[in-house]
Amino acid sequence: MTLSRRALGGALIGAGIVGTGAYVALRDNPLLRGLTGNATELRGFVGGEKQPYLANPQVVDLLRRHGIVLHSTIAGSVEMVRQRSLIDQRPDFLWPSSSVMTEMAKMSGLSIVRDQTILNTPIVIYSWSGVVEGLVGAGLVTRTADGHYEVDTGRLIGAIASRARWQDVGVPSLYGAIRISSTDPNRSNSGFMFAGLMLSALTGSVPDAGDLDKHFATVRTVFEQMGFKSPSSGKLFDQYIAGGPGSEPMIVGYENQLVEWAQADRTRWERIQAGKGARPLLIYPRPTVYSAHPLLALTGEATALIDALLTPELQAIAWTNHGFRGPLGEQTASAPPGLAELLIPEVSATLPLPGAPVMLDLIQRLDAGT
Repeated sequence: MTLSRRALGGALIGAGIVGTGAYVALRDNPLLRGLTGNATELRGFVGGEKQPYLANPQVVDLLRRHGIVLHSTIAGSVEMVRQRSLIDQRPDFLWPSSSVMTEMAKMSGLSIVRDQTILNTPIVIYSWSGVVEGLVGAGLVTRTADGHYEVDTGRLIGAIASRARWQDVGVPSLYGAIRISSTDPNRSNSGFMFAGLMLSALTGSVPDAGDLDKHFATVRTVFEQMGFKSPSSGKLFDQYIAGGPGSEPMIVGYENQLVEWAQADRTRWERIQAGKGARPLLIYPRPTVYSAHPLLALTGEATALIDALLTPELQAIAWTNHGFRGPLGEQTASAPPGLAELLIPEVSATLPLPGAPVMLDLIQRLDAGT
């Protein structure tokens, strides 16, 4: 049977309509957009500790399959929600490293379409095997039955604030007063959170303005003894690894940083573990605080990025390769080989940070030195 010219034309038009409709459906569906060659380009600021994760070729590919291409720029968590030069660039999203930043972003006048915690990592203290052994011997640090290291946060703050000497806490090989390094709390989230952790630990609950007045002098003393404070958690961790126990005996960082560093070069990690030199170790403050990593979608298009990053595949990569726990603080896959014994499966001894107004007052006082 042959089709008339009119019937054939109608069939072709109908097929065109169906094809166009299918294309539009694919184009507008973020899960299928990558199949059509179309992608939404999103621009935003991220904390530097997450940039290696976003640069992971597997992550880039999976996001592309979700129809998303990211152009991310590193900025301090505090800076990205407060600094007008960054806010005025009208980013599609912000990805800071603390849930407090969501409230601070609103205080800065930002309109948030959607916010969602994507990753979590606890604040930890990095030190070295020889230093930790001395601190264990002096009773300042304890080793659990599972082989993890913990330190009473209040006792540690007290030792630093009272200018106890290293030799008094079991580490005679180090000179001078016991000290710890963190990032600048007015620029970087790990320093920001350490300041909040100290205030919460000294208070024993969620601090208010009166608690800040009461304990500020102690927090200021700890920060003053640090000297120069790095603007970036990643840079501070690099200084710690390069400087060794003499230069950086203890620093404040994120749990994920050691996992990511070890996974980046397994041969190097195994060589260090088998060697006789100083080995990097992490100590869990008890209590500590979780560094939640909320993604703030400032445009409707950026909400698709939240959904993509919460998929099981991207969550598993975040933990296995980069050490980031899931939104609830859970390990989203098996612990990396050779690291399981160093990582607490579930970090339960935590305190909430002070609210945004108290934290803002705290860092402003630290910046002013008063």
